[in-house]
Amino acid sequence: MSTSSTSSTVLYDVDARGVATVTLNNPQKHNAFDDAMIETLTGYFKQAGADDKVRALVLQAEGKSFSAGANLQWMQRMADYSQAQNEKDAMALATMLQTLYSLPKTTIARIQGAAFGGAVGLIACCDIAIGSRLSKFCLSEVRIGLIPATIAPYVVEAMGARVCRRYFQTAEVFSSRRARRLGLLSEAVTEDELDSTIEDVITQILKNGPQAVGQAKTLVEYVAGVPIDESLMKKTSEWIAKVRVSDEGQQGLKAFLQKEPAPWQENKS
Repeated sequence: MSTSSTSSTVLYDVDARGVATVTLNNPQKHNAFDDAMIETLTGYFKQAGADDKVRALVLQAEGKSFSAGANLQWMQRMADYSQAQNEKDAMALATMLQTLYSLPKTTIARIQGAAFGGAVGLIACCDIAIGSRLSKFCLSEVRIGLIPATIAPYVVEAMGARVCRRYFQTAEVFSSRRARRLGLLSEAVTEDELDSTIEDVITQILKNGPQAVGQAKTLVEYVAGVPIDESLMKKTSEWIAKVRVSDEGQQGLKAFLQKEPAPWQENKS
């Protein structure tokens, strides 16, 4: 049994396995987003994060393009905003990105076609990004005299500062093959392999302890760039000790030692 919700431009569904799918659903406009779409996405990301039944989230799009970035009508409205209005507007986008980035579930981006501007930020916020080999990417903001400010923290983390110095300034279009080399994509596969590759990743996620997966994600964020000193050693030792004595940790260890499936592995393909 699955549950679903819809808006005019975004679809939300959770299947019986606990896999949530958020679909950008405005293919006529290449899934370009505006303030209303950003608000809806924020709501769905929060809903998935708070739902104990959700184990993973797939972010995808209908049509030929993943997303062209900002909607033209939205940009026309922004052109008449005051600085204070622009700050509020930008903060809504920043909040949506942070909600996706910090979601306590595995997030997977499915990319086909073009991903320009803010769409690159959405991809960078996801834990795993699988793209078609025909996909194209562009940090296009400087072409119209803007900068990729709100998405920058996530894109720089994914691709690295030196690489971003180039692509933030040149607005070059780059291929999925290069996006894979630069770290934006986890994998670049053929169109026919896109769904099966994502399904393989989901299958692996569902074999693992739900709480452990969420904490493993938090662990990466916590230790990244932190000096390996006595303080970090103490923190990570306390962390694993707490996980070992937790209900899920005990269930997993017991199942492993008895060579039985863990409770979350039962009835999983």
